[in-house]
Amino acid sequence: MSAAPRIVGIVGSDGAYGRWLARFFRERMQLQVIGHDPADPGSHSPDMLLEQADVLVFSAPIRHTPALIAEYVQRSAGREQGRLWLDVTSVKEAPVQAMLTSHAEVVGLHPMTAPPKAPTLKGRVMVVCEARLQAWQPWVQALCAALQAECVQATPDHHDQVMALVQAMVHASHLAQAGVLREYQPQLGALAALMPYRSASFELNTAIIARILSLNPAIYEDIQFGNPYVAPMLERLVGQLRALQAQVGQGDDAARAAFRQQLLADNQAAFGPQVLAEGNYTFERVGYLLADLTETNALSVHLPEDRPGSLRELLHVFEQHGISLASIHSSRTPGGEVHFRIGFVAGTPVQAVDAAAAEVDASGIGRVLPR
Repeated sequence: MSAAPRIVGIVGSDGAYGRWLARFFRERMQLQVIGHDPADPGSHSPDMLLEQADVLVFSAPIRHTPALIAEYVQRSAGREQGRLWLDVTSVKEAPVQAMLTSHAEVVGLHPMTAPPKAPTLKGRVMVVCEARLQAWQPWVQALCAALQAECVQATPDHHDQVMALVQAMVHASHLAQAGVLREYQPQLGALAALMPYRSASFELNTAIIARILSLNPAIYEDIQFGNPYVAPMLERLVGQLRALQAQVGQGDDAARAAFRQQLLADNQAAFGPQVLAEGNYTFERVGYLLADLTETNALSVHLPEDRPGSLRELLHVFEQHGISLASIHSSRTPGGEVHFRIGFVAGTPVQAVDAAAAEVDASGIGRVLPR
């Protein structure tokens, strides 16, 4: 079979990533998409996917994916010869090994983000595990280019070791913080009562906690329980906290010296001056962003068309009204619509902003959100 697909089959087509991938393959790569999902009685049968799909993508919960792949291998009975099988789970070793029992070419993918609001993965990382890839190599390269992700090559085993730190450690740390905040609620109040005292670090931490608690809990559960490298990582993480607890409990000059050695000497040397400088600069930039977003003299505008020149037309309106901008930030709505938040310099007359907003609405350049 030629490595030029006509049809992509998605196993788990009704899940969040399944729906995003279906839209991506249709709209960005002009491919026909068929899918199966137990949650969608109207979806295609597994046998139809195996019969028709040139590329088969497994987009299912981590804990079920290896067994699901094994079921498809058995059902396929060799029909997958010459085709390409992919998976998009957050753990790679078990799914990739399961796909390798087939006769298909095999690549494990891990987009390092929840399904984005944007139509591509631009600005995001995707780990690529090329386990068995020959004829389909040019198409996989074209897929990565179309996704616009920053692609990182890895073996499945190395991927899982790294994810124990990049994902599981981060999630575990913030879930522990969420638990501590919950335990302190009777004494100090809910999070809203703490936010007036916030530092930039606390605000960022609580934003990450809110993000974790807002998304699918099954994903976070499987990242902890489905990766064999997580348990030893957690042991080290708890060990570090216990060491700090012991130092603070001891409380004398020797304990303080041990803390300084660990904090200043050992960790600084391990990270290195360049990494520390770059990370500190990133933190400062995020702090500036948070400061901008607290500006109350601002407008939020949706642009109906994402095309060259749209922003210039929008900014020209403010120029015509003699309004100077203090900041401008862009994002996307869940539907993919471009959203700009525009802040104005202190002392800008409210009447001028209101007049500009009315013109933006009336002209059709954008849609101003209520303030």
